Amino acid sequence: MNGPTRAHKTTAGPRTTAAARTQFPVLPQARHWLLLGALLCAAVVALGFTVQLLPGDTAAELHVDQDLSTHHVAVLTAVAMGINLLFGPVAGLGLIAVIAVVVLLVRRDLAKAVAFGVVACSGWVASEVFKLIVARQRPNPALLFDPLAPETGSNSFPSGHVSFAVALAFALYFLARGTRWSKLVAAAGAVMAVTVAWSRLYVGVHYPTDVVASFLAASAAVVLLAGLWNRFAPRIFDRLPAALTTPSSRR
Repeated sequence: MNGPTRAHKTTAGPRTTAAARTQFPVLPQARHWLLLGALLCAAVVALGFTVQLLPGDTAAELHVDQDLSTHHVAVLTAVAMGINLLFGPVAGLGLIAVIAVVVLLVRRDLAKAVAFGVVACSGWVASEVFKLIVARQRPNPALLFDPLAPETGSNSFPSGHVSFAVALAFALYFLARGTRWSKLVAAAGAVMAVTVAWSRLYVGVHYPTDVVASFLAASAAVVLLAGLWNRFAPRIFDRLPAALTTPSSRR
């Protein structure tokens, strides 16, 4: 969350200068972020209802999972199952917490740590909302040659793992933005998201349109969150004690 900053009001005491709290991390924000976010959400819902109303589409997509299931390789299976664990809810939340704590302890910047955490979590939140709306059944593991992590239920669309990976990629890029590492982090994040998307098909727990929708859902969440963060977060942090919100580099 480097780069552009926004003026941050303060009521600093005698030991904290006004300049120490004049900057606040601003997330990259689309010009018409509310409209863009709404359009992305509409696209996810439209895609979800379309695949639900066209059974033939689901049958065609199942062939992709079945084909991958018949061509499992030990090394790729190990990678896919590792991703299944690492980007799951428990390990994923742990990963977010570790990175946020590192930002807080090293930079002593509460705002950046919180911004990273909420952006990274936004993909999961969005995926859970759309899962409830669309309620698509997962691929039937009984129809797969080698189901690696059999799952059932009406929570196939979109993929939570992929949504989390996309949001995490955004969050890491926001942290690196304005540094010499920004392009590398952006490229690595894109590769990470695509790899996680592949793994969900390889494991056989999602259809191709599930993972496509995940990119749209997570992007919608990040776009909307960035607009809301830039609008309301500075006011919230203004009410916190200076000792909590002043980065160590500016003290």
